[in-house]
Amino acid sequence: MASATKIPMNNEPPQDWPIDEEEGELAIDLYETKDELVLQTAIAGVKSSDLDISITNDMITIKGKRERSEGKNIEKIYYNECFWGPFSRALVLPKEIEVDKAKAVLKNGLLTIKLPKLEKSKQKVLKIQEE
Repeated sequence: MASATKIPMNNEPPQDWPIDEEEGELAIDLYETKDELVLQTAIAGVKSSDLDISITNDMITIKGKRERSEGKNIEKIYYNECFWGPFSRALVLPKEIEVDKAKAVLKNGLLTIKLPKLEKSKQKVLKIQEE
C-alpha cells in the first residue's frame, strides 16, 4: 500500500499530480457492521494493478485510472457518459480502523474494502497498594 498524499484545503491538486487530464471523483457506498466499516465502489474496467489504495486509522484514499481500449481509433463520439481516465476519492472515516487488518477484494467490477473497527481498550480500574 502506498503512503497517503495530503490534499490542500484550497482543492487544488498537489504539484506532483498531472494537471493535463481531468480527474473523476469515485462514487462510493460506506456502511458499518458490528465489527467493521465496509466501503464499496463500482469500478468496472479497472484492473487491480491500476488501483492504489492508501489508508490510515481514520482516512482512506483510492486512486486509479480507467483506460478506453479503442481510444486512439475514435473519430467521433456521440455519447460520452462513462468516465475514462484518472479518478480518486479521499475521505475521512467516521470511526478509527485497524489498518493492518484491512482487506480489499475486486470481483466482477465491484471493489469491496473491509476496514475492521479499532477496538478501544476497556477502562481498567487500578488498585492502589499500601506499603
